[in-house]
Amino acid sequence: MANHHSNNTILITGGAGFIGSNFIPFFLSKNPEINLINLDLLTYAGDLENLNEVKKASNYTFIKGDICDNLLVKHLFEEYNISGVINFAAESHVDNSINSPRQFIKTNIEGTFNLLENARIFWKTKNYRFHHISTDEVYGSLSEDGFFTEKSNYQPNSPYSASKASSDFLVRSYYHTYGMNVVTSNCSNNYGPKQHDEKLIPTIIRSAINGFKIPIYGNGKNVRDWLFVKDHCTGIESIYHKGKAGETYLLGGNNEYDNLTIATKICEILDYKIPNKKGSYSNQIHFVEDRLGHDFRYAIDASKVFKELSWKPNESFDSGLEKTVDWYLKKYQL
Repeated sequence: MANHHSNNTILITGGAGFIGSNFIPFFLSKNPEINLINLDLLTYAGDLENLNEVKKASNYTFIKGDICDNLLVKHLFEEYNISGVINFAAESHVDNSINSPRQFIKTNIEGTFNLLENARIFWKTKNYRFHHISTDEVYGSLSEDGFFTEKSNYQPNSPYSASKASSDFLVRSYYHTYGMNVVTSNCSNNYGPKQHDEKLIPTIIRSAINGFKIPIYGNGKNVRDWLFVKDHCTGIESIYHKGKAGETYLLGGNNEYDNLTIATKICEILDYKIPNKKGSYSNQIHFVEDRLGHDFRYAIDASKVFKELSWKPNESFDSGLEKTVDWYLKKYQL
């Protein structure tokens, strides 16, 4: 249990999700003097198994609950004397947002508002930090060339990205209206251990090893910039500690690949690690109808965070992808 009287207690929301559950063990190992409270509703994408390595830590406390629950959030600020927030909590799967957008509006907009408002009231004149984790999808879609920067216009195209854009603007408004010490980071596509099975890379791995068709949207030419989740964690820590209040920072991996190339790369790794009697796993690649409003390309220019905070990713895409495949093979006991 965290020490209630420490004034160095950070509230992490959504810490049982993919990025949060990679961040918490990393952050605790780098900052052992900090107490972490992890508030997570454990919806389908949150899994406490992802946090086994910290569950017995004396400076870590898990609380099951909803960031939209005003009384609960207020209670946590008072009970634990919260002196920092890192907000990972979000509904994040684009396909789900297309099928049922309501929950995205509630969690991503109302939930962020609830955290900001409780922080504002509780902290009053204190200059504590509120770090909002967001996505490059708020900027819409790029054509063949060009990059998103911190100055790019917001042009969200899915209910998911629209809800994240709204929450980014709320965070911005609390800086300009109330002078709150906020920072926002917008990252490119994350990949790595602990990612939920529904996402692209885990889906490719799982489908391949089970002998299923590997589903690829449209013609497979949609491009994303890929950031290894551990690199994202180091970026978040840098921004939380050293970022300038009111600023936005883009975190990217400088690894632009289309979906078909990623599927092919994973199949090549699997061909080498667990050879398939039926030939290459790439024979299972299968094109499916494209998703509605599918953005063509995202790419990030991360030079601001590199210049101002000296952050850069350490992992190459090939080494990160191999580590990711290894993690899933271990998970599936192969």
